[in-house]
Amino acid sequence: MSTPGARLRKARKDAGFSTATDAAKALGLSRDTYLQHENGNRDYDDGSAQLYARRFKTTPEWLRFGRAGPETAPRIPVLGFAGANPDGTVLFAHGQASHDSVPPPPNGSLTARALEVRGHSMPFFAEDGAILYFDYQRPSPSSELLGHVVVVELDTGEVLVKRLLKGSRKNVFDLESIAGPTRRDARLNWVAQIVCVIPPLEARRLIQRATHTA
Repeated sequence: MSTPGARLRKARKDAGFSTATDAAKALGLSRDTYLQHENGNRDYDDGSAQLYARRFKTTPEWLRFGRAGPETAPRIPVLGFAGANPDGTVLFAHGQASHDSVPPPPNGSLTARALEVRGHSMPFFAEDGAILYFDYQRPSPSSELLGHVVVVELDTGEVLVKRLLKGSRKNVFDLESIAGPTRRDARLNWVAQIVCVIPPLEARRLIQRATHTA
């Protein structure tokens, strides 16, 4: 991998794009421009490297200079499956030695965490196979979160993806399902803001599946 073009080609293939044409279309670039970069006929600048790095799950430094390769690019854990139960309960994969992982959200932090959507309990918000990123976990919600879909942990230990509403009294909240019944007057251990939803097609390219051995 001695040239930026060769590293770009490897990153493109590792990200699941079998042809340069497919990659150029996903990037919103002309095929000729992309091919010139990949074939080494034309150097690409830092702005292009950042675009390629985001799409191909690597780093601009590796693409341009061979430093900080894909294996060292930061990743965060996928903690469980959202919408896996009809009531919207998040299922965590407890007891596993390792978990699936994804890159941090766009313009996001390494403190963010992710959930993979399973099923169709959140139509028009997050489809089956999508990735939900959440961050800014806090013990009590700020008023700006009211009316928004958030990730919450109840005092029962359940973790849910629900729309947060005021309860009937102080320190309790109604949790409205996107499709399903509303939980009334729930007490929360914490609430976290959903910062990004990645559609299923892109999510498949981002998720690195854990390898489990018996």
